[in-house]
Amino acid sequence: MGFSQRNMSIASLALLIIATFIGISEEIAVMSIDIGSEWMKVAIVSPGVPMEIALNKESKRKTPVAIAFRDGERSFGEDAQVVGVRFPQNTFSYILDLLGKPIDNPLVQLYQKRFPYYDIIADDERKTIAFRLNKNTTYTPEELLAQILHKGKEMAEASAHQKVNEAVITVPGFFNQAERRALIQAAELADLKVLQLINDYTAVALNYGVFGRTQINDSAHYIMFYDMGASSTTATIVSYQNMKTKERGFVETNPYVTVLGVGYDRTLGGLEMQIRLQNYLAKEFDALKKTPNSVFNSPRAMAKLFKEAGRVKTVLSANADHFAQIESLIDDIDFRLQVTREKLEEICADLFERVANPVKIALETSALTMDVMSHVVLVGAGTRMPKVQEALSQYVKTELSKNVNTDEAAALGAAYKAADLSKGFKVKKFVTRDAVLFPIQIIFDRTVENKVKQVRKTLFSRMNPFPQKKIITFNKHTEDFDFHVNYAELDYLPANEIISIGNLNISSISLSGVAEALEKHAKESAESKGVKAHFNMDDSGILNLLNIELVSEKPSTTVDEEEGTFSILGSTISKFFAGSNEKSIEKPEEPPKEDIKPVHEEPESSEPPKDAEEKKKNETKVNEDKAANKTEKTDKEKKSTIIQIKEPISSSEIKLGSQILSGEKLTESQDKIYRLNVHDSEKTRRETALNNLESYVIDAQQKLDSEEYSTAATDKEAEEIRKACAETSDWLYEDGFTATAEVYEEKLMELQKLTNDVYERVSEHRDRPEVLKGMVSLLNGSALFLENMRNLSLTTEIITPVEVETLEKTINETQDYYETILKSFAETPLNEPVKYKARHIANKMELLDREIKYLLNKVKIWRPKQESTANQTTDNKAEQTVEENEEVPTESDTTKDESAKEETADNTAGQESEATDTTQEPLVVPESEEPRLSGEPVQDDEHQEL
Repeated sequence: MGFSQRNMSIASLALLIIATFIGISEEIAVMSIDIGSEWMKVAIVSPGVPMEIALNKESKRKTPVAIAFRDGERSFGEDAQVVGVRFPQNTFSYILDLLGKPIDNPLVQLYQKRFPYYDIIADDERKTIAFRLNKNTTYTPEELLAQILHKGKEMAEASAHQKVNEAVITVPGFFNQAERRALIQAAELADLKVLQLINDYTAVALNYGVFGRTQINDSAHYIMFYDMGASSTTATIVSYQNMKTKERGFVETNPYVTVLGVGYDRTLGGLEMQIRLQNYLAKEFDALKKTPNSVFNSPRAMAKLFKEAGRVKTVLSANADHFAQIESLIDDIDFRLQVTREKLEEICADLFERVANPVKIALETSALTMDVMSHVVLVGAGTRMPKVQEALSQYVKTELSKNVNTDEAAALGAAYKAADLSKGFKVKKFVTRDAVLFPIQIIFDRTVENKVKQVRKTLFSRMNPFPQKKIITFNKHTEDFDFHVNYAELDYLPANEIISIGNLNISSISLSGVAEALEKHAKESAESKGVKAHFNMDDSGILNLLNIELVSEKPSTTVDEEEGTFSILGSTISKFFAGSNEKSIEKPEEPPKEDIKPVHEEPESSEPPKDAEEKKKNETKVNEDKAANKTEKTDKEKKSTIIQIKEPISSSEIKLGSQILSGEKLTESQDKIYRLNVHDSEKTRRETALNNLESYVIDAQQKLDSEEYSTAATDKEAEEIRKACAETSDWLYEDGFTATAEVYEEKLMELQKLTNDVYERVSEHRDRPEVLKGMVSLLNGSALFLENMRNLSLTTEIITPVEVETLEKTINETQDYYETILKSFAETPLNEPVKYKARHIANKMELLDREIKYLLNKVKIWRPKQESTANQTTDNKAEQTVEENEEVPTESDTTKDESAKEETADNTAGQESEATDTTQEPLVVPESEEPRLSGEPVQDDEHQEL
């Protein structure tokens, strides 16, 4: 299945996804954020704009995930990287890898080794870490990431020209529960509503499938995505297939993408190669012995080498060799060294040996072989390295596909999912089925023969699809008890990876009130069916405990009141035609679905139940007839049903491992980020106001020096403007640079009041020739149109004489107006106020144009009368067509007002626009047709009894 995106034009993309308003909402746009270790990509879907990458202030499509604090100011992206070269300890990057981890986690220790200049401290209460910026300031990874996500939100709003509050955010598929919760909290601190966390490889697969949905059929096609990013590498096997579902009461066929196998290496990526190249350059410089100081002891020198190593690594992907050069690396000594691709491959030789490992794990997990793979698609910037492609090709033994945008595929796939989940857009259905990477189990104690036995039951096994609900039933417990939710056996993972996951205990749950609930149900003669715990793995891959309840059942005898007069009559008639000896068929009883309500299963006919029939079989024919007559006249029948009783059980859940921010710490974080955002907002407003004032002063002075503007201004006006500009300029260069934004804005408004009249005269003088040219063209055309209408009125009944006179009068009035304004323009100097403005002339032209459109529309919809009797049916249809489109004016309609003409003209324009044909059905249609449910539908509950 060879999908291709390179040949997808912008026009066809617009047909694939078309955003539309619902009502008049101004905050309908949604966004996606592909947040990685090194780069962040933001995509938007807004009204009139299909999936589009939002640009940053440098007009670039991706932004470094970096934030810097210096002298009370905050900077992001490339600005932060510039600060990081001089003050590396004040610039934070690769933050995603630290979410939800304690300080003793191997990944945190690796981070400290790579970037030793950071002061990382432990948060023992939350079992996480924090960066100490100075004595009084610390930042958690969630706080830093929240500020970066907020910057992404600003980028999306600038591109969409409206507020954006909802987002789908990509996440590495190997993120555990603590890491996912931490990322969601970071987004909430950034004022973002997370519609869903989507695994990055799932977003890539969705984007790949959306562009190639026409090639998906009823047979499963298998694709492997190989993604090497900055910090990690992932191999994912997915299947594409059209499947039939009946979710909305009717059968529909939709494309599905299902994750079948995933393999990953959490530390294999471009960052490790860059670190090794950085260390190689540092050793080479120290070997020159140009200074007694080692660069390894200088954070600033190492930061410079790190940046240069990244640049050289990128260049070597396309070139055989390149020079690394840094001015004033340390002690004012420059450094220049030629680095070959062979040398880079040599120092990273062991890394290239690990390239195929994720593929092996993915194939083992999916139980598939490379023979069934249609394509191996490269994703991620790390796959651009020739050696990586070579090592991968040798293992998969097939050609590598490079037909997706390695940088933007995940962001665009997440944007499509955001449009699907939002209430403002409706997309063509494309179902994603993700899978659990780390199995989850329930552990509890059970007493058997006075011995306590620990029981383990799997809740979600490896590669279980989600979102999905699961129910665990505890049917042996009669007292309050506890159970634990942990990660299950992870023997299939390497030892270092199991340690990197962190705490394998997810939560501990305590139940209370079990004995009381059992006693209550026992008094009601109900039989206990066990304590049921309901869990849900939501579409973000986060496990939630929904509720816990005691379920009991008891029999109940109810009276069947359906055998009324009409029911008996129906039964008698049925027997008359079908015969009284025919056996009745009783519908099998389904499990009860409602709480504390009897479930009645009504038979499909009103005949007696089976037990009555068996009794009649043993009787004589005479007794059978009497029994039948008696049955028809019986008042009521009794039948037995089952009542299900549900009693809520109180429970408390304690999350284990790394904790999210809560209580006072959460409030402090919210206040801290709010103050930073307000400071930046005020700073941006002040800078904008200062720039606007400076540019306006310079622009006004230059304009008054030109002949065009000096002619349009009186001597007094020119003098006042020049004086005000000079005073403002002097003030700006002396005392004005410390003023507030309000002062700049006020001074700008004062200048604008002085220049508005002059600028308007110049603008009117520029626009006047074009407007007058259009008026002359309209008058010439209307004169010819008048002659045609006059001839038409004499030969047919379409146009009345009164309408011709009205048109002629309007043309004459417009002609007189034209001559008047020409005379006025000739007599009025350029520096006097304009009496007839361009908009006034346009309004006058609109009156004549509306009159012409009205008559054109009347001619367009007119149909001649058919007098033939044989064609009477056709005549009726023609008359009906006229009535449905527009009522044909008659002689009595000559008193119509101007508003009627305007409405007719608007109808004409509407008909013309509706005639536009579309050749492809859009993937996004107006959402006003039916309500949307947020998220993918959960699958059927899975029930386990313990």
